[in-house]
Amino acid sequence: MCAPSETTPPKVNTPEERPTNKSFTEKSFFSANSLENEETLKEIYLAGGCFWGTEGYLRKLPGIVDTCVGYANTEVENPSYEEVCSGTTHAAETVQVIYNPAIISLALLLEAYFRTIDPTSLNRQGNDRGTQYRTGIYWTDPEDSTTVLEALAKEQTRYAAKLVVEAMPLQNFYPAEDYHQDYLVHNPFGYCHVNLHDATRFIQEHQADFAALKRQFTKPSDEELRQRLSPLEYAVTREAATEPSFSHPYDHEFRPGIYVDIVTGEPLFSSSDKFNSGCGWPAFSKPIDPEVVTEHDDRSYGMNRIEVRSRSGQSHLGHVFNDGPQELGGLRYCINGASLRFIPLESMDAEGYGYLKPLVK
Repeated sequence: MCAPSETTPPKVNTPEERPTNKSFTEKSFFSANSLENEETLKEIYLAGGCFWGTEGYLRKLPGIVDTCVGYANTEVENPSYEEVCSGTTHAAETVQVIYNPAIISLALLLEAYFRTIDPTSLNRQGNDRGTQYRTGIYWTDPEDSTTVLEALAKEQTRYAAKLVVEAMPLQNFYPAEDYHQDYLVHNPFGYCHVNLHDATRFIQEHQADFAALKRQFTKPSDEELRQRLSPLEYAVTREAATEPSFSHPYDHEFRPGIYVDIVTGEPLFSSSDKFNSGCGWPAFSKPIDPEVVTEHDDRSYGMNRIEVRSRSGQSHLGHVFNDGPQELGGLRYCINGASLRFIPLESMDAEGYGYLKPLVK
């Protein structure tokens, strides 16, 4: 028996012991930017009811490098799932979250976590009841305590009832059995008390908050662009030309993926927002982030239109109209295919855009 106390050294699984989560540890975005190393990664332990759903939600967020489900702050050393379910261990089903603070801050991570729980419910989340389903935030770095307490104070303002989320240093943590790890990946229709689709909404609502999405995309010199781009691509992006309608393959491209500025590589549009408008040019209901495009009055050719340019490259993309599908918001971003480069979903990791995969259906 091992009674927990603040002086008890935490039992945390090392990288060698931790079950491998390849979908995160192999994200080339981190290695390409020299961000994934032991000096920059941090960890936090989050209890949010059944750990299957909590892990399933958190692993969708940009900057989450690895996750491991297990039992935290237990009074029984290395308990089994059956022992935890008996209620005799005082363990909490918990997710160990390894994250990159250069991509997602602890405050933003906790904001996402709060969307997965009812912080006023004691020992109960969803259909699950028992002390093992209590909510809690446990840290191993004392400096994280301030951020945690501030996040809880902010969350308390949203509720009349008192929050019952534990906040304390981690006392111990033991990884759960292998079949619990990445459970919803292996059992996509398995039980989950969390709305996993909300993770995509959270990312969309907080685009500007994710440090990963603030990467600098630099426009090459005009000389370099003349050498790199085709005559049509140069004419469209630098001279505001328009390609002939129905001429570009992207007009009929509907595979999952993203569309980036052909000049800088900045992500602009997602396939999940693309639709067949019949106009002869690629059409999107919205950009990935409103800030990645700029709008300009265009009175050329005797018309009154709104021109759309890319933020970093100032590439002419096309125009935006208000005749798009109402169910998609009513806008139609009519974009020249020559101003874009399509990156299919299966290539996003290799090209450094894996952090945007949750936005691609």
